[in-house]
Amino acid sequence: MRMVEQPSFPIVLASSSPRRQELLKQLFDTFTVDPADIDEDALTTSDPTETAESLALAKAQEVAKRHPEALVIGSDTVVALETENGWVQYAKPADADDAFRILTTLSGKTHWVITGVAVVGPLGSHVSSDSTGVTFKHLEPEAVWEYIRTGNPMDKAGAYGAQVLTNDPRFDFLESLDGRMDTVIGLPVDLVQGMVAAYAQS
Repeated sequence: MRMVEQPSFPIVLASSSPRRQELLKQLFDTFTVDPADIDEDALTTSDPTETAESLALAKAQEVAKRHPEALVIGSDTVVALETENGWVQYAKPADADDAFRILTTLSGKTHWVITGVAVVGPLGSHVSSDSTGVTFKHLEPEAVWEYIRTGNPMDKAGAYGAQVLTNDPRFDFLESLDGRMDTVIGLPVDLVQGMVAAYAQS
């Protein structure tokens, strides 16, 4: 899906993620990238949806200060596993051992990927989110280490990227997906389109 035409106001993406930039290109031919720098730990709560939305809004608000005439899009992705003691949220791994711990914990289980999206501009702001359920197969330790050795898990929440959810024969981790792949990658395109269209009509 794609916007009918480029909005009259500037669009700024508050993220340096190449994956989010590629997804946003599905909607807009032209936008500026200006990453946010916030204290994510300070905004993490026990509710993963609240965490994702709060972080997305904080990122957009920070960048909006530098672009007062633009519509700023902020996004944040949280990987969360529901346990008997509540939700456990997994950020980017601290090191290879941490990545192994996270991935082996998710092995054979269903977890949730929640991506919060915020739009902030002179006409106001709005925040929302989308969730996708991801079920991993039972993962063999050597397969996990092979993936970790690629370096791909180290900059991703939950210690994995979309390549383990696709048809890459080296990393066949996915049992089932309940929701949208672009939410897992980090920017639910249809949600962004609807939020920007609503903002333009406000």
